[in-house]
Amino acid sequence: MQDIAEQLLAWHASGRPFAVATVVGVTGSAPRGPGAALAVDADGEAVGSVSGGCVEGAVYELCRAALASGEPVLQRFGYSDEDAFAVGLTCGGILDVLVQPVVPGAAPALDAGLALIAAGTPVALARVVAGGAGPLGATLAVTAAAHHGALSPAAAPPTPLERAVVAEARAMLDAGRTGRLVLGPDGHPCDDRARGTVTLFVESYVPAPRMLVFGAIDFAAAVVRIGRFLGYHVTVCDARPVFATERRFPDADRVVVDWPHRYLDSQLDRLDGRTVVCVLTHDPKFDLPLLERALRRPLGFVGAMGSRRTHRERVAGLRAAGLTEAELARLRSPIGLDLGARTPEETAVSVAAEIVAHRRGGGCLPLSAGDGPIHHDLADGGAPGGAAHGLAGHRPTAGRAQLTTL
Repeated sequence: MQDIAEQLLAWHASGRPFAVATVVGVTGSAPRGPGAALAVDADGEAVGSVSGGCVEGAVYELCRAALASGEPVLQRFGYSDEDAFAVGLTCGGILDVLVQPVVPGAAPALDAGLALIAAGTPVALARVVAGGAGPLGATLAVTAAAHHGALSPAAAPPTPLERAVVAEARAMLDAGRTGRLVLGPDGHPCDDRARGTVTLFVESYVPAPRMLVFGAIDFAAAVVRIGRFLGYHVTVCDARPVFATERRFPDADRVVVDWPHRYLDSQLDRLDGRTVVCVLTHDPKFDLPLLERALRRPLGFVGAMGSRRTHRERVAGLRAAGLTEAELARLRSPIGLDLGARTPEETAVSVAAEIVAHRRGGGCLPLSAGDGPIHHDLADGGAPGGAAHGLAGHRPTAGRAQLTTL
């Protein structure tokens, strides 16, 4: 629901009932992953999408029916070879969609969750989609320090299962993950084919991941634009005030005049495994102190622009500064995939493509070159707005763009 949260908050604030249809499971190929959502209000207005068009009409009608009945429903959609006109996914996948009516004031956990989202507080919404731990759609809103709602009757003490749901949802929130959670009656994770299990769908709402672009050059302006397009909160930093100006970088969320390594040191409590660092200065006096620090932090992606010679000299300088081979292996340099990019805009696409491939585990080959799944992630059940936000250490197989020193 992250993509449509602003509209949901507006409806909720005005006291308007609505129904939310959320993709809570995907099998095979599907246009959108877990967490994709479509919502319909009491007047029939719709926002969002669960399938890019394949089953939108049927899901819209389910939302209207849920608003009328006040009851949630779990519906499976798949492709039908026998009936070409059946409601289904022409791509061959299967979607499990939870449709849940929301009446402001009637569901304390959802009310609390939406209020936390509106306040910008990280929160995970854990909703029952199968099993007997609570009614379909029963919700817990979990933050780092507390939780709202209950799977058991409100007056009863929390069960081991409920305590486990809170702990697991909190761990997923800390990692920025969205996905399914299957627990046994004792609260231990287990296979969903086991008897007595409960399946929940956990959606993590966290601040946008950060992209730090160091070097206020023309290539940086294009990288900033595509970073914003990908959903990052983008900061440009350069020690030269004549270049680091808001006028030159109107698309940046923030422009900072400071030495790059000093600014990174000031942000340590705001960096995490989703953070992307793009070093575009290719000037040793800026690059080396910055990269020495960045490569020692558990950041999601650290890349640096420069020629092959610049890269060799850079690695030699970092090795002399004491970085280990494992730390040096995390450096994506020269940054970008080999697309034959020349212009700043083409180079930005190259950089963005490597970031996405690194984040999602892509092989960087043309889709026409293989016959495997089109949509995949390093961690099952992840997504922004939906799939795993965490950037794991995967190295795409394609070559890097050969960007020359300016």
